Amino acid sequence: MPESIKFTTEELQSLQDLQTKYQESQVKFGQVSVQRLLLNQQLNKLIETEQGLTKEYAEIQAEEATLVASLSEKYGNGQLDPETGVFTPNS
Repeated sequence: MPESIKFTTEELQSLQDLQTKYQESQVKFGQVSVQRLLLNQQLNKLIETEQGLTKEYAEIQAEEATLVASLSEKYGNGQLDPETGVFTPNS
């Protein structure tokens, strides 16, 4: 049977230091993973909001087109001063 060898205090400390570094690194990996998860959740929420706003914008454009068509049918083509509300028909 081989004879047992006792590590020096410095060697034991070096091993403990390495173990501590591994643990700290693993904790940091976990923190980064949680941050990535939270950022992905925020990104998904932003994408959802953007899609809703895109739909709303398209609806506003359609509403504008309907209003312009209605006003053009009623008054004909011309220019409207939105500040005064005065409409000048084309000649």
